Amino acid sequence: MSTLDVVGLRDFYATPLGRMVKRILRARIQARWDNVVGLTVLGLGYATPFLNPFRADALRTMAFMPAEQGVVHWPRPSEPSSTALVEEDALPLPAGSVDRALLVHALEVSRHPADLLRELWRSLDGGGRLILIVPSRRGWWSGAEWTPFGHGRPYSRSQLTDLLRETLFSPLDWSEALYLPPTNRTTLLRAGLMLEKTGRAITMPFAGVHIVEATKQVYSAIPARRASRLAAQLRPVLVPIAEPRRTNRTPVR
Repeated sequence: MSTLDVVGLRDFYATPLGRMVKRILRARIQARWDNVVGLTVLGLGYATPFLNPFRADALRTMAFMPAEQGVVHWPRPSEPSSTALVEEDALPLPAGSVDRALLVHALEVSRHPADLLRELWRSLDGGGRLILIVPSRRGWWSGAEWTPFGHGRPYSRSQLTDLLRETLFSPLDWSEALYLPPTNRTTLLRAGLMLEKTGRAITMPFAGVHIVEATKQVYSAIPARRASRLAAQLRPVLVPIAEPRRTNRTPVR
């Protein structure tokens, strides 16, 4: 893939390797969110390969795609589209309207990742949860530019922790995935699920992605960007008051 656009992403997930990646990550996502009955689920970035399992039970399932990436129709051509092209720091959603948010191929290519997470904080309900799937800095997938995971900025665990805390999210669960190498070789693809199981069991290094589930912190504090805007709005304005004019006249008695 020369650029991380929606056509290249769609084409990748149609390859044998892309189908294996979808199978592995979808299973991990569903294991965390096994009950979405009556909830509103949002996918941001290119999350459509992983949203279909939620459509039957969720109240609403939406897929937002950043303006720089482009947008495709989803779920089926015969159905109304549930996708939208958005600005990542100005989502067209009321505050507290989302219960679950899934970010895939989003954070690592965002120009302002903290602003993106702050906007998700605003959009999530008080008990809302977020799953981030982000390329690992030490994983071999981050150097495979012909895959979507080789674009943007890969993260270490400590970098993700700092970013989540800055934007008022508390991590609930950390794990890694994509232990298989980024290749379309048939022999390795056939062993993909076994490699995944083995990698998780013995904590192998060089996993391709971090999978982080976090929850929205709800207390009196507000995200830093909003706090600075409010401070600017509430800054007192000092209005000069003219002094009484002084003269040298003798007062009348």
